[in-house]
Amino acid sequence: MPVEKTSVLVLDCAEPEGLAEFYAGLLGARVRRGIDPDLVEVVGHDGVRMAVRRDHGLAPPSWPRPDDSLQAHLHVLVSRHDMDEAEREAVGLGARPIDTKDNGGPRDIRLYADPAGHTFALVAREGRTED
Repeated sequence: MPVEKTSVLVLDCAEPEGLAEFYAGLLGARVRRGIDPDLVEVVGHDGVRMAVRRDHGLAPPSWPRPDDSLQAHLHVLVSRHDMDEAEREAVGLGARPIDTKDNGGPRDIRLYADPAGHTFALVAREGRTED
C-alpha cells in the first residue's frame, strides 16, 4: 500500500508572515504557524494549502522575464460575475496589477504581482468556483 502523501505549494520570500497574511486574505483562508519560524502555512476552508518560506538570499521574481516565461504562478479561480470585486480585494490587500486589460470575453485572466513579486492570476470561471 502506498504511503499517504499530500502536497503544498511553497513560495519563497523575504518576509513569510506578511505574504502569508496577504494570501490568507485573498483566498479567505487562515494562517497556521508551526515550529519553524521561516515557514508559514495558508490553509483554506476547502483544504487549499500553500506555504511561504523565508529565503535569506532571495532575488525577487520579475515579470515579464526576458524569455516571456511566467515560471510557476497561481491561478485564483473566481466566478465570472465576481471578477471586478476580486480585483478590488486583491489590490486592496497589496497586489500590484501587471496586466489587467479588458479581458471581458471567455478568457478573462488578470495578472498581478503579490507583495513579494510572485505572479498570480485571477481567472474567471463560469458558475461557482467549486465546479
